Amino acid sequence: MVEWAPLKIPLKRRVQTFFVMFQVYMFLFGHIFGTCLLLLLLLNAYTRIFAALYIGWAFILNSRTPSRGGRSFQLARRCKMWKYYCDYFPIRLIKTAELDPTENYIFGYHPHGIIGLGALGNFCGEGTGFSEKFPGIYPHLLTLTVNFKFPFSREYCMAMGVCSVDKDSIEYILTKMGPGHSAAIVIGGAAESLEARPGNFKLTLKDRKGFVKLALRNGASLVPVFSFGENDLYDQVSNPSGSALRHWQTKVKELMGFAPPLFHGRGVFQYTFGLLPYRRPIHTVFGAPINVNKVKSPTAEEVDKLHCQYITALQDLFDKHKRNYGIDEDKCLIIC
Repeated sequence: MVEWAPLKIPLKRRVQTFFVMFQVYMFLFGHIFGTCLLLLLLLNAYTRIFAALYIGWAFILNSRTPSRGGRSFQLARRCKMWKYYCDYFPIRLIKTAELDPTENYIFGYHPHGIIGLGALGNFCGEGTGFSEKFPGIYPHLLTLTVNFKFPFSREYCMAMGVCSVDKDSIEYILTKMGPGHSAAIVIGGAAESLEARPGNFKLTLKDRKGFVKLALRNGASLVPVFSFGENDLYDQVSNPSGSALRHWQTKVKELMGFAPPLFHGRGVFQYTFGLLPYRRPIHTVFGAPINVNKVKSPTAEEVDKLHCQYITALQDLFDKHKRNYGIDEDKCLIIC
């Protein structure tokens, strides 16, 4: 049976739903919308010249911008849209330690979830009060380089401070943009999205050491971040390791660079099925920074040592706070 939404819903909640729907649809279909719009502009004789100018400006003159700090606008980051977006779930930022605004940081965000909606709320806007809680810190959420190959949606992403996740981009943020500028990386990536389901705490982290090596090379402190509730936002079709579905999903990931989880949440006018996330709280806990001394050419032993230190800090962060968010004492992180 379909559970329909009641007719009488406060306007504030409708606005919250609208902005979450906007962000989810931009994430899932923004590339298609932008490409179709550009094609329409090219086909129209009156707008063809503007479309051609945009292509030259975006993909020739500014092709490297996503790897050079992006093009963020404070007006976009401080838009009230983000407050409505975060209040939908709601998303709350929990600070456990101070961050020095004269330093640069790499934030390791866990878990990925289906879409990483908690990462969007905390790092792309001021809906959770990031700048107020960490004054002088300027986060840049990182995403796949391919996401900047599509028209218009690339400009939207960069306006929020989003940059490419490649090595040159991270080093540029940490060394060229000045004190406080920091990279936020969803460490588990596409592989971890295939494990995203309520009650699951399996992280893809054991072999993810590139961010640790970059931290050593640039002397950037590591900050473990865990979002309690990120995996509860959607239901995912069962895809255990070894199943035909997981095999197909893994092959798509290897070929395309992203994984296609089969998931569902709620709809706009009913609560039974759709692409919107459930209204379930996300508590994003920022751990204490792990100070890192700069090493020009870190050895494998140095990388492994810091990687183990990071995993231990993340596990301690999870264990210390899990009881606050309804997680049983016997639950623990599974590092894969």
